This record gives sequence, C-alpha cells and structure tokens, in this order.
Amino acid sequence: MADDTTPWLDDEERRAFLALMSVVLRLDPTLDAQLRRDAGLSHFEYSVLSHLSEAPEGTRRMGELAHLSAGSLPRLSQVVTRLEKRGLVRRSPDPRDGRVTLATLTAEGREVVVGAAPGHVAEVRRTVLDPLTRAQVRQLAVIGRRIMGAIDPEDRCLEE
Repeated sequence: MADDTTPWLDDEERRAFLALMSVVLRLDPTLDAQLRRDAGLSHFEYSVLSHLSEAPEGTRRMGELAHLSAGSLPRLSQVVTRLEKRGLVRRSPDPRDGRVTLATLTAEGREVVVGAAPGHVAEVRRTVLDPLTRAQVRQLAVIGRRIMGAIDPEDRCLEE
C-alpha cells in the first residue's frame, strides 16, 4: 500500500528507468537469438563456455561458474549436463575437496566457444556499443558498476 512518504519517480527518473528495463528485458533474447542461429548455443550456454575458457586450465568450480553466469546451481547443472552430452564440457570431483564438482572445458568446447565468439562480439557491438560514443561507453561502464554495486556489492563484475 502506498503512502504519502513514498519518493515517487519524477518524469526524468521514470524515463531513465523504463529505458533501462527495456534494455534489460530485450538484450538477452536478442543475444540468445544470434547465438542460437549462428552457433547452436543459448546465451547462457555461451556464457558458461566463455567463463570456462577464461579460467586457468579451462576449469571452474560449479558454484563459481553459476555465480559468474548469473544462474542458479540447478540451472547450471542442467546446462552442463547438455554440454557434457555434446562433448563440450566434462565434470569431475575437485581433488582438493571431494564435496565440490569442477567443470572443465574440453578441446571441442574450446573450439565451439572460439568459433561462436566473433558473431557474439559483432552482435554486442551492433546492439550495445556501436550506437554509443566512446564517452558514453565509459559512462555505461560506470553506470553499470554503480547499479551492480547497489544490487550486489560482492559481484565480480565490479572487479577491474
């Protein structure tokens, strides 16, 4: 129930928020469609493979991978199962802690993510970066980090 002390959005704030929400709601499906069409991967699958490709030896703990991919552990587990069936990823127990499962990018998985990357980068440029000036790209980075700092101060995207 609203009361008179609610700090309602003014017109400028409302326009900014609605523009942000439009981007948030439409960007992932746009990137997903390009990746499915060109690489046979969902955006989430690409994100998982990409985060593995950036890890030392192509291996990450499943919990860390879920966090980096902005997915729940059950969702990640389902996706990794699909990627395993395609030979792109393999799972194994962590030799240092048997309670932890590791996901490792296979050679075939690396080929797939490397092959998908140019089209994905082109779509990111087309939809996000090319419409902006270089100054606006820098502002977008600052704005994104500030918003993420309010949502999740521990989020790794805040690291340089």
